Amino acid sequence: MISQTHAYPAVLRTFGVFAALAALASTSAPPVRADMMGNAFLSALANAGLSLSEPAAATALGESVCPMLVTPGGSFDGVVARVRDSNGMPEQAAGLFTIVAIATYCPAVLASLMPHRLQG
Repeated sequence: MISQTHAYPAVLRTFGVFAALAALASTSAPPVRADMMGNAFLSALANAGLSLSEPAAATALGESVCPMLVTPGGSFDGVVARVRDSNGMPEQAAGLFTIVAIATYCPAVLASLMPHRLQG
């Protein structure tokens, strides 16, 4: 039989281990998700025929697309222009890049931004 004086520290140690594991899991989850999203984004760009020399810079630019859309006055065409100007991409490539970024990072806004572009 375990006495109360020995059981209390054992419970605290067990609780401490679980708390540490929970903290570790919560701190490692966002970077893992970000890496998965970044990899999916880069893969989608490659599948769309866009080759990029700097994947980290492309991922950072892709992640910045959705915040640009929600700024006051943000529009699809405005974001395409900013992507084009910041990267020296041709207009069509910048548009494709922007569509892939939206589809990856904020897909809920895709249809509302480009209803006339999605119709055949």
